[in-house]
Amino acid sequence: MASAIRERSSSAVLPSFTGDAFEHIPVPSFLTAHAGAAQWLYTTLAIVLGLLALEQSIYRYKKRHLPGDSWTIPIIGKFADSMKPTMEGYMKQWNSGALSALSVFNIFIVMASSNEYSRKILNSPNHAEPCLVYSAKQILRPDNWVFLTGKVHVEYRRVLNSLFTRKALGIYVAVQDQITRKYIKLWLSEAAKDPSPKPIMMTCRDLNMETSLRVFCGSHIDDAAAREIGEKYWDITVALELVNFPLPLPGTKVYKAIQCRKVALKHLENAAAKSKQAMAAGKEPECMLDHWIRSMDEPSYKGRKDFSDLEMAMVVFSFLFASQDAMSSGLIYGIQHLADHPDIFAKVREEQDRVRAGDYDRQITLEMLDEMPYLRAFVRESLRVKPPVTMVPYKTTKAFPISEDYTVPAGSMVIPSFYNSLHDPEVYPNAEELVPERWLDPNGSANQNPKNYLVFGSGPHKCIGLEYAMMNIALVLADAVALMDWEHVRTEKSEKVQIIATLFPQDGCMMKFRPRVLPA
Repeated sequence: MASAIRERSSSAVLPSFTGDAFEHIPVPSFLTAHAGAAQWLYTTLAIVLGLLALEQSIYRYKKRHLPGDSWTIPIIGKFADSMKPTMEGYMKQWNSGALSALSVFNIFIVMASSNEYSRKILNSPNHAEPCLVYSAKQILRPDNWVFLTGKVHVEYRRVLNSLFTRKALGIYVAVQDQITRKYIKLWLSEAAKDPSPKPIMMTCRDLNMETSLRVFCGSHIDDAAAREIGEKYWDITVALELVNFPLPLPGTKVYKAIQCRKVALKHLENAAAKSKQAMAAGKEPECMLDHWIRSMDEPSYKGRKDFSDLEMAMVVFSFLFASQDAMSSGLIYGIQHLADHPDIFAKVREEQDRVRAGDYDRQITLEMLDEMPYLRAFVRESLRVKPPVTMVPYKTTKAFPISEDYTVPAGSMVIPSFYNSLHDPEVYPNAEELVPERWLDPNGSANQNPKNYLVFGSGPHKCIGLEYAMMNIALVLADAVALMDWEHVRTEKSEKVQIIATLFPQDGCMMKFRPRVLPA
């Protein structure tokens, strides 16, 4: 019996329900495709989520204890805020702490709001170098002198200092006065045809552009070239956002700015070549380029002499870059401040009448400007209250121990703020008020604390043309006060700030001009 069972057991065949049974059953292809796509999708999502988590971890690691958002918006960070910056937004960031952090397009940014930290950034060339705005090297060219550092920068700057001596300024002032009077006549002519209020933002920019090109290049740049640079330069202005779209693709702001730079450098190179020819022919200097070339022939000159036309063009373009927006902002707010403060306007006019002694056609000279201390104090104060530039970005070249408990990582953007230093109530009592008299007292807190006056920066990259800039604004206001009356037509946007590289009134500064009835 047992053996029979064993025999049946050994001969029995179990039914098979393994893979072979389904080999001949067709599987729809979309199921296999779907499985492959799902696997690819899950892998991609895992990688993306991993990268996003890494981005947040790196941001938080760099930020450490600094005030600022605990998390950053993936990839773009605060790009939206940088596209439309506001003074309210900046003030919120500055007021969050002496140092604070944010991120834009994975660019880690540390903002300094105190005078101590701002000056430390400006005076630490071994740890940080100016980058102006993130796109500046693309616009100006990375080989422009403004990006030099160390001994090379010092030597280059020493040469360029000769372009802003009193002797040089004496050449420029005649050009400035001539063009200013031309524009005042234009403004009064247009006002006679249509006395309604007009925004002066763009016409002041036109005045400043023509003045700069003629001061820098004289007759070596023709009217058509000057007009083309002036018309295209707005593309550079609007590209000077703190952080722009990182790739200069056709149609982007940075791309358009680069095209403008190429046009400008072509004309400025040509002007440099013509200036060299004129000076070689023994002509008298009439502009900055001429003065530069002639000064290199002086026995006391010890710097380089082998500047190419392109190098000279890039220097002139950097001056144009530095002056156009900042000086236009300073001039516009100067005009607005005078209109809004008739008591200050009256004091400036009284000084003009005294210095000019009834001769309002007389060309302004440096000696005449020396006799206008109240006007110079007003310009200084107007620039303090509404500084054209509120900050200048730098980039750390290595880890920067900016404070006892925080080190800015290498490769970060670090931004010193000027606004808080210029509105420090301990240095400038009633800091929001326009008080030119604070600059007339040599023992007053304003003059005793020059470290706070950061309108033109500080350190090795302090604005090289600060005397020229203040002289130009003062000269335009001097001629305007002497020859015109004007009224500021206020709007709801008059006191609101528009930030386009520099500060401007949101309404463009609405003015009504009329000729002054000169005293008999």
